[in-house]
This record gives sequence, structure tokens and C-alpha cells, in this order.
Amino acid sequence: MVLVVSEEVREAIGARRPVVALESTIIAHGLPRPRNLEVALELEEAVRREGAVPATVAVLDGRPRVGLDKEELERVANEDIRKLGHRDLPLAMAAGVSGATTVSATAQLAALAGIRVFATGGLGGVHREWTVTQDESADLGLLARTRITVVCAGVKSILDVPATLQRLETLGVAVAGYGTHRFPGFYLADSGHPVGWTLDTPAQVAAVMRAQDALDAPESALIVANPVPEVEQLDPALHGRVLADALRACAERGVTGQAVTPFLLDYLVRHTDGASLHANLAAVRGNVRLAARIATAWARG
Repeated sequence: MVLVVSEEVREAIGARRPVVALESTIIAHGLPRPRNLEVALELEEAVRREGAVPATVAVLDGRPRVGLDKEELERVANEDIRKLGHRDLPLAMAAGVSGATTVSATAQLAALAGIRVFATGGLGGVHREWTVTQDESADLGLLARTRITVVCAGVKSILDVPATLQRLETLGVAVAGYGTHRFPGFYLADSGHPVGWTLDTPAQVAAVMRAQDALDAPESALIVANPVPEVEQLDPALHGRVLADALRACAERGVTGQAVTPFLLDYLVRHTDGASLHANLAAVRGNVRLAARIATAWARG
């Protein structure tokens, strides 16, 4: 098997102990050095404190890996490596290159390893002006055919949130707010849009996961939308103003395709004096803790 699963993760899966998959894009591309490695270790430790095993996912020298040791985490944090979606995995493997995994690649490899719960920051989705660009994240299609529970803070607020929610419905991906009837907005606790289902405890989430299996329905994900605490969210007025400026700057400079998301996110960090990054990390920390509790409830059977 081409997938390399660490001994700790493999033993935990075999013993039905809780495991949480973590993406590596935030390490390689989402944070400056050396803060990125500090956050990677912090997130893994947060999973352990909740009684679960962390499984950070990446591709190193063409080998997909689920569960990284400290040396491997250091490589992801310090080497200039590619960003890999699920479509890039066979290309990276054949070329023997290293890369950090996005939501779609992480979900695919985690599910292949037998991991059911995955924590991330915000999902990709339908981009603004989709009717012109036809730009939609590969996350959505992959989650429509992968049985995994994704704990996230909604979708990135730079996207077309209502269109993304509609697309998830069309694709048959279940979405529930965690402790809220409002869909989170990544940096914001409330995107301004409702969510049809609310789950209030890890046990309730685990019950939905078991119901998915009992139905023997088409493989698809469960999205648990966990809002960033209001006290740690980005100020909504500041967010709205800076995002509008960022979208204008993006259009004026002719930024297109895969360059749009990193451009907008970087613009937000620079023009909010780092406040957007603070909100992002607060959301990720909360998602990691909740994912570990859900994995524990799931492991109890």
C-alpha cells in the first residue's frame, strides 16, 4: 500500500481509539516561520489533551503520510513544498515530490487510512462571480463522495457563502451547526445565513455518523460547522470593509484562479494588523478540540 500510516495512528485505529486527522496546508502555507511549526505542535497537543491521537497528513518525497513525527512536521514547516489538492496526489507521488495537503487531499487520505474525523479551519467553496469564472473548490466534490466528518468554522468568508451552501445541498453533503442555528463565517461567528440542523454535543454528532452508516447511503461527508467564539472573531465591520477593499484590489491586479484565495487571505492579514490571523487560529483551535471530543464519542461505539 502506498499510504504510510504512522505506528501510533495505525495502532489507535486498530484498537478503535479516537483519532483526528489534521491538514498540513496551514503549516506550510498559512503561517509565517517559525510560528507555523509552533502551531502545528500546539494543535497536535490539543488533540492529545482531549484523549485522542493526532494524525497530521502530508506527502513527503512522493509518499502520502498519515501521522507525522516531529522531524517530518519540521520538514513541512521549513521546506518550500507544494500545496496539494486530491487531484494532485497521483502526480506528486509519481514525481516523488513533497507537498502539504488541502482539505480535499487530507480528507481523501484520512478516509483511506480509516480515520473518520477531520479538523480544519474553513472549507473551500463556490467563489464569488462563479457565473463568470466557474471557480469552485475541489473540496465540495470530494466531500460529496467521502465518508468523513469535517469539523470546520464554515467556509472561508471570501467566498460566496449562500452559493456554497446551495452547492453542498445539491451534492448531498450533510451540514449541521454546532450549538448554533447560524452558519459560521470562518473569521466571523455568523456568516449571515441559517443552517437547517443543529447538534449540541459530541454524542449527537457521533449518533449522526452511525446513522449515516446504518443507511448504507452513498458515501458523503458530515460537515460540523463550529463557530469561532464571538469574543475572538474578527470585528464584523472591519472584516466587511477590508474584504471589499481586497476584492477590488484583486480585480484591479488581475489575480485569477488558484492565486485568488491566498491573495485575499494575505490582504486580510496585512490590513487587519493580524486580527484575521488571530481569529483564524482561534477557530482552528476550537475545531481541533471539538473534533477530538467527537472522535472520542465515535470510538465509544
